[in-house]
Amino acid sequence: MKIHEKYLLRCLQIAENGLGSAAPNPMVGAVITYKDQIIGEGFTSPFGGAHAEVRAIDSVTDKSLLKKATLYVTLEPCCHFGKTPPCTDKILSAGIPKIVVGLKDPHEKVGGKGIAILRNAGCEVETGILKRRCEEHHRRFLTFHTKKRPFIILKWAQSIDGFMAPDPSKRKTSPGPYWISSPISRQLAHKWRSEEAGILVGTQTALQDNPRLDTRLWKGSSPVRILIDKGLRVPDHFHIFGPGGKTMVFCDKKNVPKAPGNVLYREVLEDKPLIPQLLRALWQADVQSLIVEGGALTLAEFIGSGNWDEARIITSPRALKQGLKAPSIATEPTANYKSGPDTVRILRNDSEYNL
Repeated sequence: MKIHEKYLLRCLQIAENGLGSAAPNPMVGAVITYKDQIIGEGFTSPFGGAHAEVRAIDSVTDKSLLKKATLYVTLEPCCHFGKTPPCTDKILSAGIPKIVVGLKDPHEKVGGKGIAILRNAGCEVETGILKRRCEEHHRRFLTFHTKKRPFIILKWAQSIDGFMAPDPSKRKTSPGPYWISSPISRQLAHKWRSEEAGILVGTQTALQDNPRLDTRLWKGSSPVRILIDKGLRVPDHFHIFGPGGKTMVFCDKKNVPKAPGNVLYREVLEDKPLIPQLLRALWQADVQSLIVEGGALTLAEFIGSGNWDEARIITSPRALKQGLKAPSIATEPTANYKSGPDTVRILRNDSEYNL
């Protein structure tokens, strides 16, 4: 393994610590080396805090070594003022002479400017090291800024015979959520929720399951709750409107009801396709990633429009024999693993940032 690849792999490893907390900033990892020894490391703080490069520099005990050190970073250092000052300023003030960058930042405020600033100041900058691995790691951030929409994950649980919900008659005797997956897989699903910015359901799922859409089974922040409810049929006392987080409702009503401060209504036009309107609004609201949890009609709209990046399908060994058929995607899985008694398959849509 080449030396640059070795340390960028370490950058990618520690960068994962920012998953679910760094957004809408990218979850960057940074490593500083001197004479083939790591002397500093850092990853992106929760949004509003220090960036990876700053934390790595600050972690170095002997600052005199920085003037002979190499900085490795998964994404081009920022060069503009946001919640914090530019990382390029911090790098130059520390006197680091060499920087190895995984890939350029597509953000309109960066876009190669950070690299140019460093080079113009006399730094040696190498780019494109482990580029594809870095693209995979930063796929949420890259999708958001290049496609002007969130990174979209479809998730559902299904029985071994391909049903995602029981026959409607069962709802009469057993209303509320009907669990197909195991408790271990439900905890896994809450972990997934903690890693994304938004979570979406449609009207029928909200009415039938009254879901909380939170991360109560896992440590981490709950995503923004997003509801497609064109006719505003979901009662305002349901969990999805509760005080535990923010909720966005997409409806076709111009005169929406008076809502509490944590609920925002957005109108969608009936004469235009729903999904592009929804994704544009989420992009404008800075929702960088989205996990879609059903039901069948909502999932079918995303699949049919081609607006999805990843699908996570949990298959239980149980058979339902009848009920609501689960969606089908004619794509070979990129991963397949066990979750307790269940099987998890990961599918990827053909995309520039899906390897």
